[in-house]
Amino acid sequence: MEATGYKGYKGKALSLLKSFGVSVWSEVKIKANGNEIVGIILPRSEIADDSHIVVKLRSGYNIGISVEKITSIEFIERVEHHQVLQKQEVPFDPDKPNVKLISTGGTIASRMNYRTGAVVPAFEPEELYAFVPKLFDYCNLTTQKLYSVLSEDIGPEEWMGIASAVANDIEAGYEGIVIGHGTDTMHYTSALLSFIIQNPPIPIVLVGSQRSSDRPASDAPLNLINSVKVAAESDIAEVSVCALGPTSDNYGLLHRGTRVRKMHSSHRSTFRTIGDIPLAIVKADEIRTLRKDYNKRRKDRQFNFQLAFEEKVALIYYYPNMKPDIIDALVDNGYRGIVIAGTGLGHVNRQIYPALRRATDSGVVVFMTVQTLWGYVQMYVYETGRNIMELGVVPGANMLPEVAYMKLCWVLGRTNKPEEIKEIMLTPIAGEITEREPIDAYLIFQGGIPEIDDWLKQISKNF
Repeated sequence: MEATGYKGYKGKALSLLKSFGVSVWSEVKIKANGNEIVGIILPRSEIADDSHIVVKLRSGYNIGISVEKITSIEFIERVEHHQVLQKQEVPFDPDKPNVKLISTGGTIASRMNYRTGAVVPAFEPEELYAFVPKLFDYCNLTTQKLYSVLSEDIGPEEWMGIASAVANDIEAGYEGIVIGHGTDTMHYTSALLSFIIQNPPIPIVLVGSQRSSDRPASDAPLNLINSVKVAAESDIAEVSVCALGPTSDNYGLLHRGTRVRKMHSSHRSTFRTIGDIPLAIVKADEIRTLRKDYNKRRKDRQFNFQLAFEEKVALIYYYPNMKPDIIDALVDNGYRGIVIAGTGLGHVNRQIYPALRRATDSGVVVFMTVQTLWGYVQMYVYETGRNIMELGVVPGANMLPEVAYMKLCWVLGRTNKPEEIKEIMLTPIAGEITEREPIDAYLIFQGGIPEIDDWLKQISKNF
């Protein structure tokens, strides 16, 4: 049983805190290894070691200090700790558009759980409003806490629930919808919603954050502000993802829901449009569109709602020396569809050819994408590609692997007819397949390359 006031501390660390008469949520001055550190003693995870004291600095960052290096701890004051923001009454202006904010969980509505050391959902939507009052500059916000799950736990039940909630809100007359979502799987959700809710009359914007709101340099406030501005004011009536553009907070980018992908595990500017260019640049005072081929906002409430999902679909990332038993296991377990992220132009090794033949002969539909992400499947270029097509594998153009997976789940939820499946899969619905890649759709900034260094020196004058 942990001692009251020493949550998570044990052994040497617990003894040290008791010896200096301090506890969790005490602001203290610590002398350690010749340095003086001022901060608040934080709770620790139950599974953490007993060799460190964790302190939140006045800068907002957390650090761990070895108990072996601590020579003294001086108590300053007891800090009142509030784990959640206090709810505030939501203002209403009849002249502003009405926007719905749907919360599904994720880091954008999270804090630290000091029992486990993990980030968990914490804020009610009204508390988020108290956290970001600027949201009210653009619209009247109505909130709905639909789910409270991390993005890795989102699945068909939540996807169907989100889609149905969005459809209901469109019919209810909202002028924009924002969906708070964990970043790890947000591009899966944005793709599926793009197929389920076709030709919407209003913007549907998914938003998340890489850093929770209790951390310094959190991207949560700015991402929320930008996404709400898009939902309230933009004429881009599509399913989209809004997130930071550059490493700075200069602007956000609005990405089409079927061409966006999370590209960095922890970077704040993690979302990128792949094989195309973003829909718009978003700032507090401006939404600057980057293209013209988007679905426009309308006053009507009409849209094509196609709620469907088949769970027995797999996404396989091909690797050299992959064995056929992986494909065989999917067939044996009743899977109806497989999306492969192949090498190069869409290739796999010859040893899995018999398994692919067995799969397609068994009625399993198999589509090929490329793990390079940028570029098209072009299986007719080499003999291996043509051989794979003869096995019944269908090239998936330039659909991203995750997008092709979500589309196939959706298509197989609607039909069992092979030719109809192929036709729907290869017919662009929401920009998931494009005729070509723009010349500026593939840009890799590789550090150390002279021309990139020269370019960065030139543009640095503008910042």
